[in-house]
Amino acid sequence: MSETNTASKPEMKYVSAEEMERQFYAILVKEGMKEDKAATCAKVFTENSVDGVYTHGVNRFPRFVQYIKDKHVVTDAEPVLKGTFGAVEQWDGQSGPGITNALFCTERVKEIARKSGIGCVAIGNTNHWMRGGTYGWQAAKDGFAFICWTNTIANMPSWGAKDNRLGNNPLIFAVPFEEEAIVLDMAMSQFSFGKIELMKMQGEALPVAGGFDKSGQLSTDPVAITESGLLLPIGYWKGSGLSLLLDILAAILSGGLATNEISKLPAEINVSQVFIAIDLSKLHNTSAIRQALQNVIEDYKSAVPAEGKSVRYPGEGVVKTRKENLKKGIPVNVQVWNEILSL
Repeated sequence: MSETNTASKPEMKYVSAEEMERQFYAILVKEGMKEDKAATCAKVFTENSVDGVYTHGVNRFPRFVQYIKDKHVVTDAEPVLKGTFGAVEQWDGQSGPGITNALFCTERVKEIARKSGIGCVAIGNTNHWMRGGTYGWQAAKDGFAFICWTNTIANMPSWGAKDNRLGNNPLIFAVPFEEEAIVLDMAMSQFSFGKIELMKMQGEALPVAGGFDKSGQLSTDPVAITESGLLLPIGYWKGSGLSLLLDILAAILSGGLATNEISKLPAEINVSQVFIAIDLSKLHNTSAIRQALQNVIEDYKSAVPAEGKSVRYPGEGVVKTRKENLKKGIPVNVQVWNEILSL
């Protein structure tokens, strides 16, 4: 297994959430985005950073701005309804900002679920939604069980292949829990490209194999994995199969593009996404759900941790990071922050 990693640690600084959001907003307005959308995108990019998802927050912001400059993101576009049947709706994202399109779909699917108990909204021709967990947190804190996923460009090999034909197709599950939520936000690769890029910037090796080097060997070296472009599917063949089905369902339900078609475009644009919400207040056992969840988590947390490890449910670490970053400021790579200020 390849483990070499010689990158040096970058210089870091702390930036307050208020300052970060203010800078993001000013830059987006400068690029021609309407003030309300600029405020929404700036808020989400900042919240992602506050929650510790820097790869889809502050570190991703310069690329988002470049996509606007390149006309890949149409800043004033609004979703258009293409069709509806029962509790399912299909929308065209019109190449609009992925964040605002995904927030729209989240609100829309909650409206449908409030009427029907369950709802499904699928959208094609949209853009990167940044952190998929954003929409899971929002829906769960409003009382919904929530599932959403997106397809991507081909950035992961199917199990047994030497080149990329699958997307790492992030999948999110969320349920309300106490005053927060349990949120699983996972790519179909062992590590997302954003996480690998972050580890590369920090000069750190991955804790477990995250991809292959150019010789086809499993590697923990983010530099070697970045050079090969070959991510490791979660669960090997199981993650590979799940990625394929998520892509197929996203394309079918939205009437949008699949990974093989997205990969022919000049950038990762025109992706397809699915949002499913269940209104838990409509269930006959709604009054017992809170206690049932507490019982599950209490039992889960009672497990004896391995040496040097801790037992955490999905999303638990986010709450801790959020409190720390709001108090101390958001840790930002100085080079990245200077690039943002130059925009």
